[in-house]
Amino acid sequence: MPHAPPLGALLRQYAAGSALTCEPVEQGLLNRGYRLRTTRGRYFLKHHFDPETADPAAIARQHRATQRLADLGVPVAPPLTGTDGRTVAVVGGHAYALHPWIDGRHRHGGQLSTEQCARLGALLGVVHASLERVMPAEGRTAAKPAAGAERAETAAPTEGADPARGADPADTFALIDRLLAQVRRHRPSDAFDELARHRLLERRALLERHADRRPPQGGSEGWVHGDFHPFNLLYRDGEPAAIVDWDRLGIHPRAEEAVRAAVIFFVRPLGTLDLTKVRAYARAYRRTAGATPSELTAAVHRVWWERLNDFWILRWHYERGDTRADPQFPAASALAVWWTREYESVCEAFAG
Repeated sequence: MPHAPPLGALLRQYAAGSALTCEPVEQGLLNRGYRLRTTRGRYFLKHHFDPETADPAAIARQHRATQRLADLGVPVAPPLTGTDGRTVAVVGGHAYALHPWIDGRHRHGGQLSTEQCARLGALLGVVHASLERVMPAEGRTAAKPAAGAERAETAAPTEGADPARGADPADTFALIDRLLAQVRRHRPSDAFDELARHRLLERRALLERHADRRPPQGGSEGWVHGDFHPFNLLYRDGEPAAIVDWDRLGIHPRAEEAVRAAVIFFVRPLGTLDLTKVRAYARAYRRTAGATPSELTAAVHRVWWERLNDFWILRWHYERGDTRADPQFPAASALAVWWTREYESVCEAFAG
């Protein structure tokens, strides 16, 4: 098995028996996970591999947060405590955590009823409200980058973006030119190159028309999950069983996380949003989080601008040679165009 974790040392540290099977979990681009069965039970072993989030102190903070949320009844899967009283095991310079195995499956918005979409929005509202109770209050007013550094599930701020205002269109135009040059140089040219070129030219024209709509400073900040999307939520018997992957826990505009999550859950394959489901989700979120319609409207604008300036999938493809996110590109790139055209309808769905 490539990158096999040091099971013997880890299981001794957790007194979790002897390994019977250990299988990699496929989802996730940054950290590594394993489905582990031992003589003591079933577990999820997480290798905190991403250098941005692998600091043991930060991981321990995430672990304390999930334990406190669990105490409040939020569906999470706190890690197990090792024999040394710690939840983070560092072996060979790598950080690991052992969690109970949660039976469940991931569901995207198309698999949820309207009522389940409302419960999803309410759940995220409960997460935000509960984090307010269990996390420290310091640092709430500090400007932070938008939640969602480069990864498959959420949009990334454009290189050079001002965290308080979002991407500068001048930087985006330069990035588009650079990516277009890389597309032209790619040989042999293929269907992905053709779509990339089309979307880059289309997006440049959109930005030229809307460059004066760069958003002002963001809204109310607080502790957020930071990566709330279908692959980080497990369902069992139609109900949320566990919110997982708290690596991006941090202080960011709360309403923007609510909008980003909805955009990921409710995007359709052709790059449109199911606004009926968005409306049910957003109403429930506003109720449980105590957010106002105007806060959601402002967040819609900021996330729209973020998406309009976002090319992280193309940067992974052409600059890193990493094609794992390529299947997301058709819908993600079409969404920015559709959202611009249907801007008022999207705002109404989140605020109505």
